[in-house]
Amino acid sequence: MASRLCARTFWLSVVVGLLLACTQPIRNVTDASVPKAGLTDEQMAAAIKRAGVGLGWAMVEKEPGKIEGTLHLRKHVAVVDIDYNPKTYSIAYKDSTNLDYNAKGPKIHKNYNGWIENLDNAIKTQLANI
Repeated sequence: MASRLCARTFWLSVVVGLLLACTQPIRNVTDASVPKAGLTDEQMAAAIKRAGVGLGWAMVEKEPGKIEGTLHLRKHVAVVDIDYNPKTYSIAYKDSTNLDYNAKGPKIHKNYNGWIENLDNAIKTQLANI
């Protein structure tokens, strides 16, 4: 009986360790510079939406200067707020499902940060190509 308890404790610690190893601090993009001067709010919004849609994000303009992006991959969902003006844009975590989000830290599954990096790069590309 003691060995069974020891084995269960061991496997529980392995699972917890693996879950923790798969999480990282959340990557937000704060006040990223727009690579091209003189863009209008409409051009900014269009470029951000194109970048997101091209990567599979659903992009919804919530109000002038703010777009909400939602990415559905298998059973995972990531939601971000994208604030923008003609000089900068920011991508901030808003919500998620099945991504091991932990408000302490805050931490999230490492794949989330890759998705944000891809979105950031796509936005930069779209803005540079206007």
